[in-house]
Amino acid sequence: MHLAHWNFLFGFGQIAFASYTLIILAGGGVAVTAHSLVRAMVGLVATMFGVAGLYMLLLADFVALMQILIYVGAVSVLIFFAIMLTRASADGGEAKGPGWRGILRAIAAFLLPVVLMIMLRFYGVSGSDTPKNIPVNALGAGLLGAYTLPFELISIVLLVATVGAVLLTLEKRGSK
Repeated sequence: MHLAHWNFLFGFGQIAFASYTLIILAGGGVAVTAHSLVRAMVGLVATMFGVAGLYMLLLADFVALMQILIYVGAVSVLIFFAIMLTRASADGGEAKGPGWRGILRAIAAFLLPVVLMIMLRFYGVSGSDTPKNIPVNALGAGLLGAYTLPFELISIVLLVATVGAVLLTLEKRGSK
């Protein structure tokens, strides 16, 4: 049975949405407040899994799978390599207190959603139609049919940037 058929039972959709939202907020909180970069990365990974869960609730299974493969898999591994290459201290010595500017930024970051929610309550939201579901093979043909060369060039640029970052790190280590 598809997920949309379960929404009427016990508010399953609302419970799942609240659960994924809590995972996202908790992971984001860990990512922002952790004193260790590795713990911050674990919080980021939890946040990305929560976003993939929200995509599943939106019945965008392909997008959820790509979220897990690309962001949780590739990007988090890249961040982990960056942490390991920079030789961050294990005790979290790179973390300093937020200072007054950081505290003001945090207050602004918490006030912005409150202001937006008040505006949405006052002005309302106009709905839109649900986009049609496109099969994955049509999506792949549309993305890679006419755009194969730009897609491959972007991957080469990302590879060169990664190799350049590793070489710069190795040069810095050699000069110490």
